Amino acid sequence: MATKKTVDRTPEELRLPLMEAMTDHVAFDGWTETALRRAAEDVGVTPEVAELAFPRGAIEVLELHLEDADAVLAKALAERDLASMKIRDRITVAIRTRLELNMGEQEVIKRGLATLALPQHMALGSKALWRTADVMWRAAGDTSTDHNWYTKRATLSAVYSAVLLYWLNDSSEDCADTWAFLDHRIENVMAIEKAKFQVREACKNAPSLSRFLGRLRYPGM
Repeated sequence: MATKKTVDRTPEELRLPLMEAMTDHVAFDGWTETALRRAAEDVGVTPEVAELAFPRGAIEVLELHLEDADAVLAKALAERDLASMKIRDRITVAIRTRLELNMGEQEVIKRGLATLALPQHMALGSKALWRTADVMWRAAGDTSTDHNWYTKRATLSAVYSAVLLYWLNDSSEDCADTWAFLDHRIENVMAIEKAKFQVREACKNAPSLSRFLGRLRYPGM
């Protein structure tokens, strides 16, 4: 039965309580309308009220869940002394913190990934992944505005996705295998970045092909 406190809440105020209640059912029912109806019962409102809170249904609850996870991550990283760390350590901590915040929620996340893998929801999944990578980079102190802004987030999205999938199937004690896998992936990325830097430095002193061709055409250049 709905309490007076519940009845007095607006649909907007019910969004978080409904989302939190729904996660208790996702492991069994997935991110579905069934889970949302059961969440409405738990909160003490009718399915119609839940629909007012989430007009697009269960997928909108999943979207809020992902946004909330990023907000929680941003807050947690803000409390860490990332500025004193090397960049690679900042990113490692960011990814590890995200996973540690979700310990015990593996089945909920698996159900979410299954939903986001559907063709009609892939755009939402890509957007959410990019936003998470952006949260991590911002916490790490990234202020780039050029093409590096995109390449950094694309690279981190790939690393985080790989580590997330590994973590979801990790049965090692205290996720030791996942942390080792994370370190290995970060090491690979840093090696690639180092190689790219060396190429850029070498190219600075390399002859310019366009200038060479220009001199052939215009000897006085």
